[in-house]
Amino acid sequence: MPKLPRWTATEAERALLHAGFEHLRSKGSHRIYGKGNLRVTVPFHSGAALHPKIVKQVREIIDEAR
Repeated sequence: MPKLPRWTATEAERALLHAGFEHLRSKGSHRIYGKGNLRVTVPFHSGAALHPKIVKQVREIIDEAR
């Protein structure tokens, strides 16, 4: 299995918005995006790379939304 790319929160947000998700709300440093019944939470921490499990979750949600 190939390694997942290292994404920042801004890159994950860009991918979600491009896939048709909309920003629903924020709480602290976390932003919640949704499209239909699908929701995903992305932690925003100044320039830090997202954990690979979060990157995998975001990519799977985007694929499911298509």
